[in-house]
Amino acid sequence: MYNSRVREETAYDLYARGMAMLDGGHPHQAAMLLARAKLLEPEKASIREALGRALFMSGRPGHARREFTKAVQLNPSDDYGHFALALACERTGQRERGLGHAKLALVLQPGVSDYERVLERLSA
Repeated sequence: MYNSRVREETAYDLYARGMAMLDGGHPHQAAMLLARAKLLEPEKASIREALGRALFMSGRPGHARREFTKAVQLNPSDDYGHFALALACERTGQRERGLGHAKLALVLQPGVSDYERVLERLSA
């Protein structure tokens, strides 16, 4: 007899598949998977950050900014989250806000050249 029980995807399954899509250069597909993961685990900073990356890479910086904002609210010590939020703020015309997050990223993880370049660019 056929077993009709189908294993439902977990947030982790969706996250892992989304990250593989993101790493493979497919941000639109990644965003779809990660958005589904977010519905299952809305308070997971890692999912929010990955979704923000996918949205940013898909050319949707305003949506990405919202996801990065939530990610750093959930995990204020996430240096990459602050860096990504700074980039999204810059892209959406919120340079002053971006500057603050670039500074935080560099304080949390000193010496990262990408963080230094964004801080320099936003400070100009």
